[in-house]
Amino acid sequence: MQDEYRTVARAGVHETEVNRSRFLCALAPAATEREAQDFIAAVRRDHADATHNCFAYVIGADASTQRAGDDGEPGGTAGVPMLQMLLRRDMRYVVAVVTRYYGGVKLGAGGLIRAYGGAVGEALDTLGTITRRRFRLATVTVDHQRAGKVQNDLRATGREVRDVHYGEEVTIGIGLPDADVPAFRAWLADATAGTAGFELGGEAYGDA
Repeated sequence: MQDEYRTVARAGVHETEVNRSRFLCALAPAATEREAQDFIAAVRRDHADATHNCFAYVIGADASTQRAGDDGEPGGTAGVPMLQMLLRRDMRYVVAVVTRYYGGVKLGAGGLIRAYGGAVGEALDTLGTITRRRFRLATVTVDHQRAGKVQNDLRATGREVRDVHYGEEVTIGIGLPDADVPAFRAWLADATAGTAGFELGGEAYGDA
């Protein structure tokens, strides 16, 4: 698994104009290929009167799924430069749709490549990106007497407390980098006089 990747901070639209053609780049996070395709379909419905609705998306922290479409523009002049811009910026789990309203001036292949790739780059700059890092899910089990202090200490040291369940004991779900596991075990044993339970789970990604 990749140690980290970048994605868009939020969905949004950024507009640019090139030789009287309007280019509207809609960006959104997409956890799955289906989400990406649904977003593309929604933009196409909203801009059914546009000259072109070209798209690109990258799914997977390792960019395992990559797709691009030119929607009637000359092959390789729209979707591919959009995809290349996403990859150049290390973007993952993201979908981009660039809607073009033709302004009467032909841009030529080079102009189209710059316009479509540039629209995505400007949209990323405007909307902002976030970095998500890989971490291990883990569960801490502690008695009720110590639970409050453990939770406060976890938050004070920047640990991500993902969930808390109260039963006979208190179960606290956390996330931490792989490299921190040995030190965390030692800290937890010290903080709870060896009474806390600790169990490692799977891997996930969280905001850096």
